Amino acid sequence: MFTSLRIFAVTHQKMSSLYINNTCYCNITASLKPSKPRVPLGRNYSSLPGLIGNDIKSLRSIINPPIAKIRNIGIMAHIDAGKTTTTERILYYSGYTRSLGDVDDGDTVTDFMAQERERGITIQSAAVTFDWKGYRVNLIDTPGHVDFTLEVERCLRVLDGAVAVFDASAGVEAQTLTVWRQADKHKIPRICFLNKMDKAGASFKYAVESIKEKLKAKPLLLQLPIGEAKTFKGVIDIINKEKLVWNSNSDDGKDFERKPLLEKNDPELLKETVEARNSLIEQVADLDDEFADLVLGEFSENFDLLPAEKLQAAIRRVTLTQTAVPVLCGSALKNKAVQPLLDAVTMYLPSPEERNYDFLQWYNGDLCALAFKVLHDKQRGPLVFIRIYSGMLKPQSAIHNINGNCTERISRLLLPFADQHIEIPSLTAGNIALTVGLKHTATGDTLVYSKSSALAAAQRAKREGEKQQSQSSGVESLLLAGVEVPEPVFFCTIEPPSVATQPDLDHALKCLQREDPSLKVKLDPDSGQTVLCGMGELHIEIIHDRIKREYGLETFLGPLQVAYRETILSSAQAADTLDKTLGDKQHFVSVELEARPGGTLSVTPVIEYAESVSRELLKDSQAAVENGIHNACLQGPLLGSPIQDVTITLHSLIIHPGTSATMISACASRCVQKALKKADKQVLEPLMNLEVTVPRDYLSPVLADLAQRRGDIQEIQARQDNSVVIGFVPLAEIMGYSTVLRTLTSGSATFALELSTYQPMNPQDQKALLNQRSGTA
Repeated sequence: MFTSLRIFAVTHQKMSSLYINNTCYCNITASLKPSKPRVPLGRNYSSLPGLIGNDIKSLRSIINPPIAKIRNIGIMAHIDAGKTTTTERILYYSGYTRSLGDVDDGDTVTDFMAQERERGITIQSAAVTFDWKGYRVNLIDTPGHVDFTLEVERCLRVLDGAVAVFDASAGVEAQTLTVWRQADKHKIPRICFLNKMDKAGASFKYAVESIKEKLKAKPLLLQLPIGEAKTFKGVIDIINKEKLVWNSNSDDGKDFERKPLLEKNDPELLKETVEARNSLIEQVADLDDEFADLVLGEFSENFDLLPAEKLQAAIRRVTLTQTAVPVLCGSALKNKAVQPLLDAVTMYLPSPEERNYDFLQWYNGDLCALAFKVLHDKQRGPLVFIRIYSGMLKPQSAIHNINGNCTERISRLLLPFADQHIEIPSLTAGNIALTVGLKHTATGDTLVYSKSSALAAAQRAKREGEKQQSQSSGVESLLLAGVEVPEPVFFCTIEPPSVATQPDLDHALKCLQREDPSLKVKLDPDSGQTVLCGMGELHIEIIHDRIKREYGLETFLGPLQVAYRETILSSAQAADTLDKTLGDKQHFVSVELEARPGGTLSVTPVIEYAESVSRELLKDSQAAVENGIHNACLQGPLLGSPIQDVTITLHSLIIHPGTSATMISACASRCVQKALKKADKQVLEPLMNLEVTVPRDYLSPVLADLAQRRGDIQEIQARQDNSVVIGFVPLAEIMGYSTVLRTLTSGSATFALELSTYQPMNPQDQKALLNQRSGTA
């Protein structure tokens, strides 16, 4: 996947920008643009030393400023809102690419995987580092597809700020809500960029209202558009009362004029800008006490006299406290208003030292870093992305992994620029980089200098914990929070072309699992087949394609199946005895327990112990008993699916001395399975949140089709000339929906899915499913 630093030449046929995906999201508006002739596209992402020309900056010239001038940001949005195009323009205007890449042409910097270029979507996050006006910016372009939500989650975990990109004609969309909630979870300050202001149907007012209503955020309008849709030609800087107009003859958007708004030239624009500025001042004054005192004291008579610097400082404070979000607008595709967005990133988003991390106080300046992503390179082996919170890192230094309790050596440090890397001599706090040589580090691991520095930090945490009478002390408080991996909803079998290539397939899947924690691989105990579990059809399709391209294996996928769950509706008791003699050793275990419905939605059973169970006996056998119970709950009696929402109470446990832990686990597991079979059982199916955006003329057939799919319509909203249908639908009923929706709407609708919860199946559907699985349907 990765190449050494060189000029990357891409020869690829133009793909439609609106790729039709047959899973959780489809964008099926036909592209009517004439196809371009197939020509080699020479891309120079950044120049090698000695090859610098046309004022292209070398990656080796990246500045290393003080931590106050570092910005770690992410670009996040719904699919097809323009994240990758915005990133491409940012790199061009900052001077690190020679030409403007295009998603349609498959020659963007951050979408470098073959699958991304073919489909015109971002599949995995890509990091780039550049500088802008004295600031060093580490930027991560994230996917917008729901199947790759984990990519967004683990990137937001290490970022200090984010730019949320919106399609100005659609406003807040389904996946926008998801990424916004993720940013809220990690308390990340953000800026809103209303992209595609040149698109037919673009509405600045509508997009701002949707941010207010759907995201429950307070937008601070820093810009107003000059025209909309076809008439969009620039933006108004509300703070400085200036207009920025782009030259219509300029091909790359570098040529624009910044002019002050004057009464004689633009009376209407000036009036609108003054009103917007006064409104902005009042908004910020309501949110920031320091600014309110300033406004009421010195400038209460005339807001026009308020210096722009004072207003910008106040906007920065409210952005950092996440009480409001600055809103800017533009068109990345038409190369308009991206430079002011970069200025806003450096001006309003926080530096690493402005983010409050409680754990840093224990390290006293020693190394503290988080591994947040792993990639595999055929030449270099595993490449681990790390974010350094304190201390400094150098090549050939040993580091200690607290999670894995192991020490490894970093052979090289690399600066990431999508699929190109530059070796660097050191890395300081606040930065993001790639490491080579870490063989055992995985996503979410905490890295320190040594075991002794971890123990010293643990001692400091413990002493402080005792002072504050805190429960969390010691090593637990040193571990940086990793990422929550969602449960997969699809699975299918995967077979190698021959038995001889099974080890190669196992190696490929092991590498891919390390890269992508949302991919689960398990072995079917009955058939012995390898089973892939993923977040959606596209997710599994991409994994299958990567195995073929990157590992050279022509694997065969079985039919996709929905990941059902099971639960019990009544209590049941069971007893089991295991008495075996192996060699000259007797193993004896007797277990009595009860299974009953629990009060949680987790697939992890709640385990309780009755008073009659010997606590002395549990000291040595508790781990083995719980291991057996957990294993039994992985396969329910109806479909062999995980058991959800169950509580197991152990009433009696008799173990003879010398009995092995394996025997204890086996007996406990068998006893739980007996109890589950006795209880009344229920199949649970995944229920998806569904959002369909459809032209009003096609609304009726779409609603009729959803009714046949057991859909539950919650709301129908109006969005410009379209209707947005919001509801719930069982995942089993929505497989292959994109083809049907395209037929019903002549290719003019889009839809998005996200897992909501698991719901009980009705008896008729459950009986049909069980008959189908048993082959009697």
